[in-house]
Amino acid sequence: MKTELYPLAVIALTAIVTWLLRALPFIIFGKRELPNVIVYLGKILPPAIMTILVIYCLKAIDITTKPFGLPEIISSLLVIILQATKKSMYLSIIAGTVCYMILIRIMLGTMAG
Repeated sequence: MKTELYPLAVIALTAIVTWLLRALPFIIFGKRELPNVIVYLGKILPPAIMTILVIYCLKAIDITTKPFGLPEIISSLLVIILQATKKSMYLSIIAGTVCYMILIRIMLGTMAG
């Protein structure tokens, strides 16, 4: 295979596999009723995965040295408040990320100078 075609082949194969994995449940189950286990997992897994991601992101906070985890705590509170009031996942994620990036630049910038 020519080297310039290799990246296109990888992208195409990745797209096909992704599409197949997403289509597979619809192919398998079609229009029939989903098994109770699948319904249960569909309800329980999204909050469980989000909880694991939050714990993973916040596990390395060091509250004994400056900035004492303030960027993480403030950004997390902003996400919680926005999600509770606006109920917009995208707004919460974007605002929390922007807030965190600004805070680490400000707080770590003032510590270095």
